[in-house]
Amino acid sequence: MQVTLTNKKKMVKTMFASFLVMLVLTGRLAFLQFYDGNKLQLLAYEQQVQQRAISAKRGTIYDSTGKYTLAVSSTVSSVTINPTNISKENKEKVANALTDIFELDYEKVLKKVSKKSSIETIIKKVEEEKADELRKWMIENNIETGINIDEDTKRYYPYTNLASQFIGFCGSDNQGLDGIEAKYNEILSGTNGSIQRATDATGEKIGDDSENYLAPIDGSSIKLSIDMTIQSIVEKYLAEACIDNKCTDGGNIVAMNPKTGDILAMATYPSYNLNEPYTINNEELKQNWENIETKEKTKALQGMWRNKAISDTYEPGSVFKLITASAALEERITDTDNAGEFCCTGGITVGGARIKCWRYYRPHGSESLRQGLMNSCNPVFIGLGQKLGVNTYYNYLNKFGLLSKTGVNLPGEANSIFVKQEKCGPVELATISFGQRFEITPIQLVTAISSIVNGGKLLTPRVVKSVIDIKTGEEQEIPVDTRGASISKETSEKVLSMMESVVADGTGKNAKVEGYRVGGKTGTSEDGVNTGKYVTSFCGVAPIEDPQIVCLVTLYNPTGEGGHQGGGVAAPVGGKVLGEVLPYMYPEKKIILNEGSK
Repeated sequence: MQVTLTNKKKMVKTMFASFLVMLVLTGRLAFLQFYDGNKLQLLAYEQQVQQRAISAKRGTIYDSTGKYTLAVSSTVSSVTINPTNISKENKEKVANALTDIFELDYEKVLKKVSKKSSIETIIKKVEEEKADELRKWMIENNIETGINIDEDTKRYYPYTNLASQFIGFCGSDNQGLDGIEAKYNEILSGTNGSIQRATDATGEKIGDDSENYLAPIDGSSIKLSIDMTIQSIVEKYLAEACIDNKCTDGGNIVAMNPKTGDILAMATYPSYNLNEPYTINNEELKQNWENIETKEKTKALQGMWRNKAISDTYEPGSVFKLITASAALEERITDTDNAGEFCCTGGITVGGARIKCWRYYRPHGSESLRQGLMNSCNPVFIGLGQKLGVNTYYNYLNKFGLLSKTGVNLPGEANSIFVKQEKCGPVELATISFGQRFEITPIQLVTAISSIVNGGKLLTPRVVKSVIDIKTGEEQEIPVDTRGASISKETSEKVLSMMESVVADGTGKNAKVEGYRVGGKTGTSEDGVNTGKYVTSFCGVAPIEDPQIVCLVTLYNPTGEGGHQGGGVAAPVGGKVLGEVLPYMYPEKKIILNEGSK
């Protein structure tokens, strides 16, 4: 009886222990299945499937004519390894070969070759010559597995520095990082493909048909609004001006077609080599680059990449008088040639403050509006601002798009900085009227002036004219975007007439172009308060009878012997640019000017 009871107890204990074991195993199985299931499934997939990405070829960037390729992707190779597929006795041999062929660090390569991971990247974007050298070595050493040479693409900019801040550049993964490359990345980049291969537990390929190739889909190409010839002309004279006038903070030029909003050229000086975007363009910094802290290096590079025409604000100075004149004419509080309507005594008192004319030492005296613009006389435009009043003036600022961004499809656009309308007093209105104590971007100003000369249509600047489908070659045009109306055609024609007088006989006479009717306005302003720095500018338009180009030249802190006045420094640059661009663009517009034509 005692033996039977003992056996029963043992059986109960065994059954209980078995139940506990089953319970634990069931719990563990449930945990693995429901909690860790997805993770383990992913790990198993990674262990059993080797996958390598195949880069899509990035779309080509053309200039507006389609004749010039500004950015293109060329075929290169990327080298990866499957460490588990490289035998132990070959690891050092492979590491040595990869190091020698691609000039890499041996210890780093050996570390990758010795890993137990399924795939490691050795080098990206190598030229075919180097890839062929590796293929030859693999054949000679009878190594067929473990080293992969896959097709890749590399971005290349044939004209190196041309329109660098406008076009931008790509990273090592073909991702657009700045400029057009970044803003149109989704269109240009396409969709990457891949190579998948099933492997066993040791990393060996399973069967002959276990490799799956998914072809990449190449990106679409785009045609810019930029004309390569005009861009080259603009960059040539911008660089010359910045060097000759010792512009410590560089400069920029924006050329726009006022009828379409197309940016014909957009240049910033100094530029940089798009094929080497991380090489600083400042010789002084370059010589000491290794000793500069990372934070300062980043700041310097970002400054080099910065497109000042859209990202930096400045006081426009007297070029802005075109806005005041247009508003006053539209409101019919003045006209172009009312003799003696204004009188310059060297300055004007506003709100208890004496605001001088730039030629206070020899006042302009009696003037019409045309003469006031030709002389760039501050008191004339202060008086017009007073007659317009704050509310009306700000209404025109809004009509000209100066209180908001232009919407140009480039990264980093800044907005203007004006005193709030409700806080704009008599002194603030006076200074705004002749272009000081507020800030706008060059792209805002050239867009506003384009609306003045095109009959009053405010357009969104267009940087891409069309998108080209890579498969069909079909071009889809980007439509011209009209944001609203600024002034009437009648006012537009009157301002054009006065702008022609400015170049014919006024402060802009250094911008004359023989055989063409050119108009414009000069400007000089302080770069900040009490900095001792100046910004000099000139905005030209041509041909006057049918405006096709508006060109804004902005030079930052010219310190050369030529001084810092817009008429003496910036106007000649505008004249040189238009002197080459006009015969190229519109040779049929050339005319013989009548003596004394306005």
